[in-house]
Amino acid sequence: MSLRQMEYFLAVVEESSFTRAADSLHVTQPALSHQVKALERSVGGALLERMPRGVRLTPMGRAFLPHAQLAVRSAHQAERAARAAAGVAGGELHIATVHALAVGLLPGVAARWRSLYPGVSLVLREYGSTEALEEQLERGVADLAVGPEPAGWSGPLVAIGREELVVVVPFDDPLAGRTAVRLTELAHHDWIRCAMEPLVDGVLVLDRACGALGFTPHTVLHTEHTSTAVRMAAAGVGIVMAPAHMVRGAVGEDCALLSLDPPWHRPLAAFSRVPLTGAAAAFADLIGARPATRVPGASAPQH
Repeated sequence: MSLRQMEYFLAVVEESSFTRAADSLHVTQPALSHQVKALERSVGGALLERMPRGVRLTPMGRAFLPHAQLAVRSAHQAERAARAAAGVAGGELHIATVHALAVGLLPGVAARWRSLYPGVSLVLREYGSTEALEEQLERGVADLAVGPEPAGWSGPLVAIGREELVVVVPFDDPLAGRTAVRLTELAHHDWIRCAMEPLVDGVLVLDRACGALGFTPHTVLHTEHTSTAVRMAAAGVGIVMAPAHMVRGAVGEDCALLSLDPPWHRPLAAFSRVPLTGAAAAFADLIGARPATRVPGASAPQH
């Protein structure tokens, strides 16, 4: 069993066709078929069922697929890591993150990176939740993750500060002239909820906090992305809780931001499965040295 055979197998699965897979790999179809058959002999059974129109996975193929994907990704990551260890003169750095950080935090960091290391291109992969981010990093899709600090992470981890969760209200809301608000004061507001809302012990963070204060937030709209939720709040649909660092990037000056009293924060980190070297280490250092994000007019973060 070879890495090339697994790459060929994955190409056929992705394309659902030996012909299209051969074209994408720039090899002949007989050569591709020979390698896949050799792989099937190696594992002891058929991985693909040849259909009149395309192919589909057999039960053995479905069991084999995630392991082949991990092996190929790990091999590519190992190659990038080896090159990165030599420095940051060239190549690619693959970064995984959550959507809110991609919108609010990383644009400025990426701009500074391009000025410092123009020979190293960045490949950004965005995920909707911290759970998906950690799972995909474990599967080897990126060299480095940037997100909320994972609990019990066994690999290298660099703390890069904290993000503040704030409440976004339209300018015509009675609370818009304030800089902070207690959560109990929001009991009768309409809320916009986002699929990316953090979980605490399996419970959405807002439901958990409001429940502890004796009320349930009245939800009028659900969205997939934080930036969409913030735009909806700015338009007057309701209020939303979002990371402070992404709000201005999402809506400009169309809304008011209120810190919670007491403030809500969560730690951020850059983390990886393997030791940070070369480009990955340089990026972690750069993002760790970024200026702290503060809400205009808000009190200093509580430690």
